[in-house]
Amino acid sequence: MNRSFKHNGHICIAGAGMIGTALGNRLASGNGYKVRLFTVEPDVAETINGKHINQKYFPNMKLSRRLLATTDPHCLNGTDVIFLAVPSTVIVEFIASQKNEISHDTILINLAKGFGTADRIITDCLEEIIPNPVCSLKGPTFAREILSSAPTAFTFASRDKSLFPVMADLFGETGIYLDFTNDVHGVEIVSILKNIYAIALGIVDAHFNSPNLRFLVLTRAFAEMRKALVFLGGQEETLYHYCGYGDFSLTALNDLSRNRTLGLLIGKGFFIEDISDKVVLEGRIALNVFINKFSELGKSEQDFPILFELFKVFNLDYKVSNFVNNLLVRIDSRIEL
Repeated sequence: MNRSFKHNGHICIAGAGMIGTALGNRLASGNGYKVRLFTVEPDVAETINGKHINQKYFPNMKLSRRLLATTDPHCLNGTDVIFLAVPSTVIVEFIASQKNEISHDTILINLAKGFGTADRIITDCLEEIIPNPVCSLKGPTFAREILSSAPTAFTFASRDKSLFPVMADLFGETGIYLDFTNDVHGVEIVSILKNIYAIALGIVDAHFNSPNLRFLVLTRAFAEMRKALVFLGGQEETLYHYCGYGDFSLTALNDLSRNRTLGLLIGKGFFIEDISDKVVLEGRIALNVFINKFSELGKSEQDFPILFELFKVFNLDYKVSNFVNNLLVRIDSRIEL
Protein backbone atom coordinates (compact mmCIF):
# COMPACT_ATOMS: atom_id res chain seq x y z
CA MET A 1 0.00 0.00 0.00
CA ASN A 2 1.72 3.15 -1.17
CA ARG A 3 0.23 6.47 -0.15
CA SER A 4 1.67 9.93 -0.09
CA PHE A 5 0.09 12.01 2.64
CA LYS A 6 -0.27 15.61 1.60
CA HIS A 7 -2.09 18.50 3.17
CA ASN A 8 -5.44 16.96 2.29
CA GLY A 9 -4.66 13.84 4.36
CA HIS A 10 -7.48 12.91 6.71
CA ILE A 11 -6.57 11.60 10.16
CA CYS A 12 -8.90 10.64 12.98
CA ILE A 13 -7.82 10.01 16.56
CA ALA A 14 -10.36 8.05 18.57
CA GLY A 15 -9.99 9.43 22.06
CA ALA A 16 -9.40 13.01 23.18
CA GLY A 17 -7.56 12.21 26.39
CA MET A 18 -3.94 13.08 27.04
CA ILE A 19 -2.16 11.00 24.41
CA GLY A 20 -4.86 11.50 21.77
CA THR A 21 -4.87 15.27 22.20
CA ALA A 22 -1.08 15.54 22.31
CA LEU A 23 -0.50 13.41 19.20
CA GLY A 24 -3.35 15.06 17.30
CA ASN A 25 -1.99 18.51 18.07
CA ARG A 26 1.51 17.52 16.94
CA LEU A 27 0.21 16.20 13.62
CA ALA A 28 -2.04 19.20 13.04
CA SER A 29 0.73 21.65 13.90
CA GLY A 30 3.58 19.93 12.09
CA ASN A 31 2.14 19.24 8.67
CA GLY A 32 -1.24 20.89 8.69
CA TYR A 33 -3.21 17.68 8.25
CA LYS A 34 -6.93 17.57 8.83
CA VAL A 35 -6.96 15.96 12.26
CA ARG A 36 -10.19 15.17 14.06
CA LEU A 37 -10.42 13.98 17.63
CA PHE A 38 -13.40 11.75 18.32
CA THR A 39 -14.60 11.97 21.90
CA VAL A 40 -17.65 10.86 23.87
CA GLU A 41 -17.22 13.91 26.13
CA PRO A 42 -19.16 16.89 24.69
CA ASP A 43 -17.50 19.35 27.08
CA VAL A 44 -14.05 18.30 25.85
CA ALA A 45 -15.07 18.77 22.21
CA GLU A 46 -16.59 22.16 23.01
CA THR A 47 -13.45 23.58 24.63
CA ILE A 48 -11.17 22.22 21.90
CA ASN A 49 -13.27 23.72 19.13
CA GLY A 50 -14.23 26.95 20.89
CA LYS A 51 -11.20 27.86 22.99
CA HIS A 52 -8.48 25.66 21.42
CA ILE A 53 -7.65 24.04 24.74
CA ASN A 54 -8.54 20.68 26.23
CA GLN A 55 -10.02 22.02 29.46
CA LYS A 56 -10.17 18.58 31.09
CA TYR A 57 -6.69 17.24 30.30
CA PHE A 58 -4.50 20.23 29.35
CA PRO A 59 -6.25 23.35 30.66
CA ASN A 60 -3.18 25.60 30.40
CA MET A 61 -1.84 24.58 27.00
CA LYS A 62 -2.99 26.13 23.73
CA LEU A 63 -3.82 23.79 20.86
CA SER A 64 -3.52 24.23 17.12
CA ARG A 65 -6.52 25.86 15.47
CA ARG A 66 -6.35 23.07 12.87
CA LEU A 67 -7.12 20.47 15.53
CA LEU A 68 -10.87 19.93 15.82
CA ALA A 69 -12.97 17.58 17.92
CA THR A 70 -16.30 15.88 17.40
CA THR A 71 -18.70 13.54 19.16
CA ASP A 72 -19.95 12.18 15.82
CA PRO A 73 -18.46 8.74 14.99
CA HIS A 74 -19.09 9.42 11.29
CA CYS A 75 -15.73 11.21 11.40
CA LEU A 76 -14.16 7.74 11.11
CA ASN A 77 -15.47 7.42 7.58
CA GLY A 78 -13.10 8.26 4.75
CA THR A 79 -10.03 8.73 6.90
CA ASP A 80 -6.55 7.58 5.87
CA VAL A 81 -5.43 6.67 9.38
CA ILE A 82 -7.27 6.07 12.64
CA PHE A 83 -5.20 6.23 15.82
CA LEU A 84 -6.85 4.36 18.68
CA ALA A 85 -6.31 6.30 21.90
CA VAL A 86 -9.34 5.11 23.85
CA PRO A 87 -8.89 2.92 26.97
CA SER A 88 -7.70 -0.61 26.22
CA THR A 89 -10.78 -2.09 27.88
CA VAL A 90 -13.16 -0.53 25.33
CA ILE A 91 -11.15 -0.53 22.07
CA VAL A 92 -12.44 -3.85 20.74
CA GLU A 93 -16.06 -3.00 21.55
CA PHE A 94 -15.63 0.45 20.01
CA ILE A 95 -14.25 -0.83 16.69
CA ALA A 96 -16.85 -3.63 16.54
CA SER A 97 -19.62 -1.05 16.93
CA GLN A 98 -18.15 1.34 14.35
CA LYS A 99 -16.62 -1.00 11.76
CA ASN A 100 -19.24 -0.10 9.15
CA GLU A 101 -18.04 3.51 9.32
CA ILE A 102 -14.44 2.58 8.51
CA SER A 103 -13.17 2.23 4.94
CA HIS A 104 -11.41 -1.10 4.33
CA ASP A 105 -8.10 0.52 3.37
CA THR A 106 -7.93 2.79 6.43
CA ILE A 107 -4.90 2.03 8.60
CA LEU A 108 -5.73 1.34 12.25
CA ILE A 109 -2.98 2.11 14.76
CA ASN A 110 -3.31 1.04 18.38
CA LEU A 111 -1.83 3.39 20.97
CA ALA A 112 -3.38 1.75 24.05
CA LYS A 113 -1.38 -0.53 26.33
CA GLY A 114 -3.37 -3.43 27.73
CA PHE A 115 -5.36 -6.52 26.85
CA GLY A 116 -8.37 -6.40 24.54
CA THR A 117 -10.74 -9.12 25.66
CA ALA A 118 -9.92 -11.61 28.42
CA ASP A 119 -6.27 -12.59 27.91
CA ARG A 120 -5.88 -11.59 24.25
CA ILE A 121 -3.92 -8.62 22.96
CA ILE A 122 -5.77 -5.79 21.29
CA THR A 123 -4.35 -6.15 17.78
CA ASP A 124 -5.25 -9.86 17.62
CA CYS A 125 -8.82 -9.06 18.63
CA LEU A 126 -9.15 -6.27 16.08
CA GLU A 127 -7.84 -8.39 13.21
CA GLU A 128 -10.70 -10.82 13.79
CA ILE A 129 -13.42 -8.22 13.43
CA ILE A 130 -12.14 -5.87 10.72
CA PRO A 131 -10.17 -6.46 7.46
CA ASN A 132 -8.05 -3.33 7.77
CA PRO A 133 -4.31 -3.18 8.37
CA VAL A 134 -3.94 -3.23 12.18
CA CYS A 135 -0.70 -1.74 13.51
CA SER A 136 0.81 -0.68 16.81
CA LEU A 137 2.58 2.52 17.91
CA LYS A 138 4.44 2.46 21.23
CA GLY A 139 7.41 4.27 22.69
CA PRO A 140 8.95 6.28 25.55
CA THR A 141 6.39 9.07 25.48
CA PHE A 142 4.79 11.30 28.08
CA ALA A 143 1.83 13.13 26.54
CA ARG A 144 2.74 16.51 28.03
CA GLU A 145 6.19 16.29 26.44
CA ILE A 146 4.62 15.53 23.05
CA LEU A 147 2.33 18.54 23.43
CA SER A 148 5.35 20.69 24.32
CA SER A 149 7.04 19.66 21.05
CA ALA A 150 9.87 17.74 22.73
CA PRO A 151 11.65 15.34 20.33
CA THR A 152 9.84 12.04 20.78
CA ALA A 153 10.25 8.47 19.54
CA PHE A 154 7.85 5.63 18.77
CA THR A 155 8.15 2.14 17.40
CA PHE A 156 5.77 1.55 14.50
CA ALA A 157 4.85 -2.13 14.22
CA SER A 158 3.12 -3.58 11.19
CA ARG A 159 3.08 -6.91 9.41
CA ASP A 160 3.20 -4.91 6.17
CA LYS A 161 6.61 -3.25 5.91
CA SER A 162 5.41 -1.06 3.04
CA LEU A 163 3.39 0.95 5.57
CA PHE A 164 6.51 2.21 7.33
CA PRO A 165 7.41 4.80 4.64
CA VAL A 166 3.80 5.97 4.83
CA MET A 167 4.14 6.57 8.56
CA ALA A 168 7.59 8.12 8.18
CA ASP A 169 6.07 10.58 5.71
CA LEU A 170 3.13 11.24 8.01
CA PHE A 171 5.39 12.19 10.94
CA GLY A 172 8.05 13.77 8.71
CA GLU A 173 8.01 17.33 10.03
CA THR A 174 6.66 16.76 13.52
CA GLY A 175 9.84 16.07 15.50
CA ILE A 176 8.55 12.55 16.15
CA TYR A 177 11.03 9.80 15.24
CA LEU A 178 10.10 6.26 14.30
CA ASP A 179 11.75 2.87 14.13
CA PHE A 180 10.11 -0.22 12.68
CA THR A 181 9.42 -3.85 13.47
CA ASN A 182 7.07 -6.44 12.02
CA ASP A 183 6.64 -7.93 15.51
CA VAL A 184 3.18 -6.47 16.23
CA HIS A 185 2.49 -9.18 18.81
CA GLY A 186 5.74 -8.52 20.66
CA VAL A 187 5.27 -4.76 20.74
CA GLU A 188 1.84 -5.19 22.29
CA ILE A 189 3.14 -7.69 24.87
CA VAL A 190 6.15 -5.63 25.93
CA SER A 191 3.98 -2.51 26.28
CA ILE A 192 1.99 -4.35 28.97
CA LEU A 193 4.96 -6.04 30.65
CA LYS A 194 6.95 -2.82 31.10
CA ASN A 195 4.11 -1.27 33.12
CA ILE A 196 4.13 -4.21 35.52
CA TYR A 197 7.89 -4.14 36.04
CA ALA A 198 7.69 -0.38 36.60
CA ILE A 199 5.41 -1.03 39.59
CA ALA A 200 8.04 -3.37 41.03
CA LEU A 201 10.78 -0.72 40.58
CA GLY A 202 8.58 1.81 42.34
CA ILE A 203 8.23 -0.50 45.35
CA VAL A 204 12.00 -0.99 45.47
CA ASP A 205 12.70 2.75 45.36
CA ALA A 206 10.09 3.43 48.03
CA HIS A 207 12.17 1.39 50.48
CA PHE A 208 15.74 2.12 49.41
CA ASN A 209 17.15 5.27 47.83
CA SER A 210 20.04 3.21 46.52
CA PRO A 211 21.29 3.52 42.92
CA ASN A 212 23.15 0.22 43.35
CA LEU A 213 20.01 -1.65 44.31
CA ARG A 214 17.86 0.20 41.78
CA PHE A 215 20.01 -0.85 38.85
CA LEU A 216 20.49 -4.35 40.19
CA VAL A 217 16.72 -4.84 40.10
CA LEU A 218 16.37 -2.89 36.85
CA THR A 219 18.84 -5.20 35.14
CA ARG A 220 17.12 -8.30 36.45
CA ALA A 221 13.73 -6.90 35.46
CA PHE A 222 14.91 -6.23 31.90
CA ALA A 223 16.34 -9.75 31.65
CA GLU A 224 13.14 -11.26 33.04
CA MET A 225 11.05 -9.16 30.64
CA ARG A 226 13.12 -10.47 27.72
CA LYS A 227 12.48 -14.04 28.87
CA ALA A 228 8.74 -13.39 29.27
CA LEU A 229 8.47 -11.69 25.88
CA VAL A 230 10.12 -14.57 24.02
CA PHE A 231 8.12 -17.15 25.98
CA LEU A 232 4.90 -15.36 24.98
CA GLY A 233 5.77 -15.37 21.28
CA GLY A 234 7.49 -12.03 20.76
CA GLN A 235 10.88 -11.39 19.15
CA GLU A 236 13.84 -10.68 21.42
CA GLU A 237 14.97 -7.86 19.11
CA THR A 238 11.78 -5.94 19.94
CA LEU A 239 13.24 -5.05 23.33
CA TYR A 240 15.94 -2.99 21.61
CA HIS A 241 13.48 -0.74 19.81
CA TYR A 242 11.99 2.44 21.26
CA CYS A 243 9.00 0.42 22.51
CA GLY A 244 11.27 -1.86 24.56
CA TYR A 245 14.30 -0.53 26.39
CA GLY A 246 13.26 3.10 25.91
CA ASP A 247 9.67 2.76 27.10
CA PHE A 248 10.62 0.44 29.96
CA SER A 249 13.30 2.84 31.23
CA LEU A 250 10.99 5.85 30.96
CA THR A 251 8.20 4.07 32.82
CA ALA A 252 10.34 2.43 35.50
CA LEU A 253 12.61 5.35 36.40
CA ASN A 254 10.64 8.56 35.88
CA ASP A 255 8.28 9.85 38.57
CA LEU A 256 5.85 11.12 35.93
CA SER A 257 5.06 7.45 35.27
CA ARG A 258 1.75 6.41 36.79
CA ASN A 259 2.84 2.79 37.20
CA ARG A 260 6.09 3.72 38.94
CA THR A 261 4.10 6.09 41.16
CA LEU A 262 1.70 3.26 41.99
CA GLY A 263 4.69 1.17 43.07
CA LEU A 264 5.99 4.04 45.21
CA LEU A 265 2.61 4.36 46.92
CA ILE A 266 2.36 0.64 47.60
CA GLY A 267 5.95 0.58 48.86
CA LYS A 268 5.19 3.45 51.27
CA GLY A 269 2.29 1.51 52.76
CA PHE A 270 -0.65 2.86 50.78
CA PHE A 271 -1.97 -0.58 49.95
CA ILE A 272 -3.83 -1.15 46.72
CA GLU A 273 -7.27 -1.35 48.34
CA ASP A 274 -6.71 2.24 49.51
CA ILE A 275 -5.75 3.53 46.07
CA SER A 276 -8.67 4.29 43.77
CA ASP A 277 -7.27 4.45 40.27
CA LYS A 278 -7.76 2.55 37.01
CA VAL A 279 -3.97 1.95 36.92
CA VAL A 280 -4.40 -0.37 39.92
CA LEU A 281 -7.11 -2.35 38.15
CA GLU A 282 -5.21 -2.52 34.86
CA GLY A 283 -2.02 -3.61 36.63
CA ARG A 284 -3.76 -6.31 38.62
CA ILE A 285 -5.63 -7.66 35.59
CA ALA A 286 -2.54 -7.74 33.36
CA LEU A 287 -0.37 -9.34 36.04
CA ASN A 288 -2.99 -12.01 36.75
CA VAL A 289 -3.25 -12.80 33.03
CA PHE A 290 0.50 -13.33 32.73
CA ILE A 291 0.78 -15.40 35.92
CA ASN A 292 -2.12 -17.61 34.82
CA LYS A 293 -0.47 -18.16 31.42
CA PHE A 294 2.86 -19.03 33.00
CA SER A 295 1.31 -21.35 35.57
CA GLU A 296 -0.75 -23.19 32.95
CA LEU A 297 2.44 -23.80 30.96
CA GLY A 298 4.42 -25.08 33.92
CA LYS A 299 6.41 -21.96 34.74
CA SER A 300 6.97 -20.90 38.35
CA GLU A 301 8.50 -18.13 40.45
CA GLN A 302 11.92 -19.61 39.80
CA ASP A 303 11.41 -18.64 36.16
CA PHE A 304 9.85 -15.19 36.72
CA PRO A 305 10.61 -14.18 40.33
CA ILE A 306 9.74 -10.49 40.02
CA LEU A 307 6.34 -11.09 38.41
CA PHE A 308 5.41 -13.82 40.86
CA GLU A 309 6.48 -11.73 43.87
CA LEU A 310 4.45 -8.77 42.63
CA PHE A 311 1.49 -11.11 42.09
CA LYS A 312 1.59 -11.85 45.84
CA VAL A 313 1.51 -8.13 46.61
CA PHE A 314 -1.67 -7.69 44.58
CA ASN A 315 -3.46 -10.88 45.58
CA LEU A 316 -2.33 -12.07 49.03
CA ASP A 317 -2.11 -10.71 52.55
CA TYR A 318 1.44 -9.52 51.97
CA LYS A 319 3.90 -7.56 54.09
CA VAL A 320 5.23 -5.18 51.45
CA SER A 321 8.29 -4.27 53.56
CA ASN A 322 9.59 -7.77 52.76
CA PHE A 323 9.31 -7.27 48.98
CA VAL A 324 12.93 -6.33 48.32
CA ASN A 325 14.44 -9.00 50.58
CA ASN A 326 12.19 -11.64 49.06
CA LEU A 327 13.34 -10.62 45.59
CA LEU A 328 17.00 -10.71 46.54
CA VAL A 329 16.63 -14.22 47.91
CA ARG A 330 15.34 -15.36 44.52
CA ILE A 331 17.66 -13.31 42.32
CA ASP A 332 20.96 -15.11 41.83
CA SER A 333 23.47 -12.69 40.32
CA ARG A 334 25.48 -15.63 39.03
CA ILE A 335 22.73 -16.55 36.58
CA GLU A 336 23.70 -15.66 33.04
CA LEU A 337 21.47 -12.91 31.66
